[in-house]
Amino acid sequence: MATSAGVQLLASWASPFSNRVQLALKLKSVEYEFVEEVFYANKSERLLNANPVYQKIPVLIHDEKPVCESLVIVEYIDEVWTGNGPSILPSDPYERAIARFWAGYIDNKWFPTMKELLTASGDEAKAIVVGKLNECFALLDEAFVKHSKGKAFFGETTTPGLAGWAERFLSHDVAKDIIPEAPKLLEFMGKVQAARAAAANTAAD
Repeated sequence: MATSAGVQLLASWASPFSNRVQLALKLKSVEYEFVEEVFYANKSERLLNANPVYQKIPVLIHDEKPVCESLVIVEYIDEVWTGNGPSILPSDPYERAIARFWAGYIDNKWFPTMKELLTASGDEAKAIVVGKLNECFALLDEAFVKHSKGKAFFGETTTPGLAGWAERFLSHDVAKDIIPEAPKLLEFMGKVQAARAAAANTAAD
């Protein structure tokens, strides 16, 4: 990786938003200091100072200047380290806008629905959420097939484009050591839910 002085990432290994930024930094061969933040408990003074508005990870600190929100950070990385590695976002304005749109869809629709599934109680409630997820997957699959133009990383039987893309992506070197394994992630999410439940019970007492 290319040496880039003064780059820190306040993040969590278990956060998909953090993983997104890690992938961008790796694609651009940018060396950085990874600073683990506990996002579900008391937030560090460092994080609160770096992102006083949303108080969330990830935050990229470059030359002591914080950049917040994962999609904003990815675009920043792409524009600052233009000479490093491949371009992350398309150069064509329309394709770039489409990429932003679907990234926003994933953040605003898909991730919240996944969280809803983790907290759903009972088979009926879970079935409803799974139905929502299937709709999300179908739309994303259609988008991947339409806009991939045969490229390897843009492309289950109901979403073959997404399934093939996911398999190729997870086997790529850039994803190794960044995307957490499912069992480890599920164990972590169980601990997060338990900690939040304990905090809620303490507040109710």
